[in-house]
Amino acid sequence: MIYPPTMNNSKLFTFSFLFAFLLSVGSYNYCGAQETTQNNAYGKSLNLGFGVGGYAGYYGYAGQTLPVLHINYEIDVAKDFTLAPFISYYSFSRSYYYGNNSLNHPFKYYNYHEVVIPIGVKGTYYFDEILNANARWDFYLASSLGFAIVSRSWDSDYYGDKNYFRHGNSLFLDFHIGTEYHLSKRVGLFLDLSTGVSTLGLAIH
Repeated sequence: MIYPPTMNNSKLFTFSFLFAFLLSVGSYNYCGAQETTQNNAYGKSLNLGFGVGGYAGYYGYAGQTLPVLHINYEIDVAKDFTLAPFISYYSFSRSYYYGNNSLNHPFKYYNYHEVVIPIGVKGTYYFDEILNANARWDFYLASSLGFAIVSRSWDSDYYGDKNYFRHGNSLFLDFHIGTEYHLSKRVGLFLDLSTGVSTLGLAIH
């Protein structure tokens, strides 16, 4: 049997905080940063993120860390508050050594493939006014609610336990804390730390 590899999640958080620190240093040296103003309307933002997941929540389907693609679109629904329908995607394949001579099933590697598509909505509250934040920065807390669409398949001649790979709950509730640095009025970089999947990505306004 091939066992899935593991990953030290502390490396992800170390990289994430280093990224935020470098951006803050850059903003300190930026001339005229205050010329970019906030209008307290955070909607109409397309967010494209990349992260890793595998052990918690709906990402527990895989039981290991995997690259995850994420996209959402924020809609301004109240002062400092947005809702964002979202969709994520990841897939993985594994080979599993199995056989049963008594049933005339030869021992060999059988292939397993899984695709998981989490969908849902994310609610976000921005604290820029409370923190008196620099105009280049946004800071927020958020939660996301949704469910995972899962597609699983084995080789057609596999007759073993097709529930061998552990699966998580289809429904999920995640919590987030994050920040965005505005490169311009139209483009920003964001870091979203989550109990589900932490993502780093591009925001298009």
